Amino acid sequence: MKASSHSGDVSEFAKTWSTLQDQVFLKPIRSEDDYRKMVALANELADHIEDEESSLADLFGVVTDLIEVWESHHPDLPKAEPKDVLRYLLDAHDLKQKDLADIASPALISDILAGRRAISKGVAKALAERFGTDIGAFM
Repeated sequence: MKASSHSGDVSEFAKTWSTLQDQVFLKPIRSEDDYRKMVALANELADHIEDEESSLADLFGVVTDLIEVWESHHPDLPKAEPKDVLRYLLDAHDLKQKDLADIASPALISDILAGRRAISKGVAKALAERFGTDIGAFM
């Protein structure tokens, strides 16, 4: 089934998309760095949009939608020690230490929360994936 909203074949569309990607950071946000780039793009676009009929208004809408999706899945974490970030996330998600048994033993989680042990890179990565946060929150 051929879409009627564009002309040409997919290979031509892919070429055009690649050219656009070289000029504008426009893709799903997958990291904090991507997020910062997208916010910078939104700010730049906002400075150049005169009204809702502007040729950049639709692009601005797409960019802000991508930002909203990222922000809805990545709430701002408090600037805190990794153990405090973990405690915050456990509370926010109504989880107990045993609920992280697939990541680390409850004893290790207890030691981390008490400040007796640091969070290893492996555990930090698993926690970041579990909570949808940047690994830096746990390092």
